[in-house]
This record gives sequence, structure tokens and C-alpha cells, in this order.
Amino acid sequence: MKKIVLIAIAIIAVLTSCNDYETYGDKKEKERNAISKFVSDNNIIVIDEDQFLLKGATTDTTRNEFVKLNKSGVYMQIVREGCGEKLKDGETANICCRFKEFSIEADTITLYNNSDILSATVDVMRVTNTSGTFSGSFTKGIMISAYSSASVPAGWLVPLAYIKIGRPKSLTDEKAKVRLIVPHSQGHTIAAQDVLPYYYEITYEKEA
Repeated sequence: MKKIVLIAIAIIAVLTSCNDYETYGDKKEKERNAISKFVSDNNIIVIDEDQFLLKGATTDTTRNEFVKLNKSGVYMQIVREGCGEKLKDGETANICCRFKEFSIEADTITLYNNSDILSATVDVMRVTNTSGTFSGSFTKGIMISAYSSASVPAGWLVPLAYIKIGRPKSLTDEKAKVRLIVPHSQGHTIAAQDVLPYYYEITYEKEA
């Protein structure tokens, strides 16, 4: 009888551990739900890529529009297109970024360098445009130290097809600024590893 009880306990323990295990599919579903909730809670209006292009590759910030881009799955709002020019085909440039990173599932700011107090801190990524495909790596900044990787999250590179990266030279010039919802597949090492979505506000300008 004691042996039967022990076997039953062992079976329950195995079943419980199986129930506690999250598959990759479970994590992706959790991520989709978290993004949907974030979109709803923040009154975001999502437009598709066709609508976005028909509007001249712009998003209406007064309506809090974000475009969901087909290839990457990134949600993007262009707050400011920026000044100067876009990164040309075949061109490589150092781009300075100030940003705020927000974990959508944890509902908290996880990293930032967009405070005036941190005026000496800026993340710099060296980016190349190869026939419309952007690749890059960080050369300095807090992203490298936070995630132990110089790889630029693919989601950070998505806006470069649509924004200008010049440096402001007059009072009317403005840095490019975007807001992004980045799924794990387009995120940094921790996002990819743990299947976590992040929200970003980022400015871009060429290094002096």
C-alpha cells in the first residue's frame, strides 16, 4: 500500500512539473496577449503597412497611430522624421541614440539614457545600408553593458528606412524620433531568450 502511495505521489509530481513548463508556443501566445493589452491600454490605433505607405510613410500622432510592419512584426510610430538625409545605399554611419526601454510584460522601465542628467551618456551604433537592408553594432553605450552584446536589436534598425539621421543645425531642425513595440524576434539577447516584448522611445542623429 505504501508503495502504491509513493508511486501516486511521483506521478502527481511529474504531472505538476509538466503543467508548470512553458513551451515556446506558450511564451509566444503570452507575448501576443501582452502586446495586445499594451496597445489597448495606451489607446493605440494600429494601421497596416498599405495604409502607412498611402499616407506617405507617416503616422498620425494626434490619433496615436502605429503601423504594424509586415516583415518584422514591429509596431512603429514616427514622431519626427528628422532632418538631413536618410542613410544612403552603401553608406555606413555612426548614429547616436537616446532612448527609453520599457518591458511590456513587467510593466516597468528597464533602461534609459534620455535624461538630461545623463548628458554624457549616449549609445552609438555603427550602421550600414546594403540595398535597403540595415546592419549594425553598438560601439559604446549602456546597451552593450546591460545585455553583454554589441548587436543592435533588429527592431532598432527598422525605422532607418523611413527617417532622416542628420544633426540639427538650426532652431527648426529636429532629431528623428520614433516609438516602437518590438517583439522578441526583433529584440536584444534577453528579449529573444525569454520571449519578451519591449516598448521603446528612441531618437536618432549622426555622430558629429
